[in-house]
Amino acid sequence: MSSTVLRDHYFGVLLGGSAAERDISLESGRTVGRSLEAAGARVAFVDPAEDGWQEKLQGVEFVFNLLHGPGGEDGTLQGMLEMMKLSYSGSGVLGSALTMDKVKTKLVWQGLGLPTPAFVALSEETEWSAVMDELGDVFVKPALEGSSIGMTRAKTPEELESAFEEARRFGAHVLAEQYVEGDEYTVAVLGDRALPVIRIQPAAGFYDFNAKYISDETQFFCPSGLTDQEEGALAELALQAFSVVGAQVWGRVDVMRKNSGDWQLLEVNTIPGMTSHSLVPMAAQAADMSMERLLSDIWQLSLGVRHGP
Repeated sequence: MSSTVLRDHYFGVLLGGSAAERDISLESGRTVGRSLEAAGARVAFVDPAEDGWQEKLQGVEFVFNLLHGPGGEDGTLQGMLEMMKLSYSGSGVLGSALTMDKVKTKLVWQGLGLPTPAFVALSEETEWSAVMDELGDVFVKPALEGSSIGMTRAKTPEELESAFEEARRFGAHVLAEQYVEGDEYTVAVLGDRALPVIRIQPAAGFYDFNAKYISDETQFFCPSGLTDQEEGALAELALQAFSVVGAQVWGRVDVMRKNSGDWQLLEVNTIPGMTSHSLVPMAAQAADMSMERLLSDIWQLSLGVRHGP
């Protein structure tokens, strides 16, 4: 599709919100909105953190949802838009709610035999030493946040307890996931296809919030360095992992490759970042897709699923 497909249409772009990823959502939404405007579309920029935001969506044909995290990515907003009879981008209520919960996503994968690191849900009653004995080194994560917010590596029971306290600042549900030694990859999904795989190499440590959105030292490799056979196998795994949790239209699947060569699924992002540091636009560019083409495809694919009237 060319950018002329977008011309003269009227789109709403949801950005900002009140979740911890507000600043990233603002940047993602502005990037998308400006790209739509450059393609000749009319755009209403709408921030749900502002009073009367629903009224600003009156008359729009379609809503691009760029709200990251709870409230925008967890099915809540999707349900509201359906009640408002507005077509919107991406996954529906079920896929959004399920993938926002890392524990439930991993339980589905485990139940279907898909590879994902072992984990334990944490609480104040957790025996920290027992978790370390079972899993060894772990990453501690809020179960209902994205962008590596509140994520910490722990190597001792004391570090685990401290990491739990940090993670629960972002919500009551926290998990400890077994540390995987190896390289991190991400696979952007668009419809029924996987875009070129990206290998991620943080300058130091792991791919945390700073490495994702702030540091200019994180390196991204696309081509990923995998053989065609390896990339094909990873793409097939990512598409399956995306589909079985009810995700639709577009998103991103994050994966680790153990030093043994085995893949381990980490999480699904149903509304990935669309900033200058973001990986879906990078993968699209590697597939010779402009931002306008990417947005056109997301729009058309979204209309092909059950959203709206």
